[in-house]
Amino acid sequence: MRLAANIAIAFVALEHFGFLVLEMFLWTKPTGRRIFGLSAELAQSSKALAANQGLYNGFLAAGLVWSFFAGFQAAVFFLSCVIVAGIFGAITAKRSILWVQAAPAAVALILQFLAR
Repeated sequence: MRLAANIAIAFVALEHFGFLVLEMFLWTKPTGRRIFGLSAELAQSSKALAANQGLYNGFLAAGLVWSFFAGFQAAVFFLSCVIVAGIFGAITAKRSILWVQAAPAAVALILQFLAR
C-alpha cells in the first residue's frame, strides 16, 4: 500500500510540475494556447498571471516531493492543498479541473491514510 501511495503522490507532483511548464513557459505558445483554449491576445495579456499560477503549482510539486522525506503530515498537507485548489478551480474556472487536479490528489490522500 505504501508503494501505491508513493506512486500516486509522484503522479500528482509530476502533474503539477507539468502545470508549471505549461503556465510559465508555454502559455503564449501554440501548445499552451490550444490546451487552455486561449486566443493569442488573451494569452499575451494574461501571461504574468499564468506565470504566477505556474510558480504556485511548482511549489505544490516541490512540497509533494519533499513529503517523501518529511513524512505523512507533509503529504497530507500538500495533497489537501491540491484538493482545495482543484475544487476552487472547478468552481471558479473550469469544471474539468476537479477531475484533472483534485481527484488524483484525493486518491493519493486516501492511499496515504490506508498505507499508514
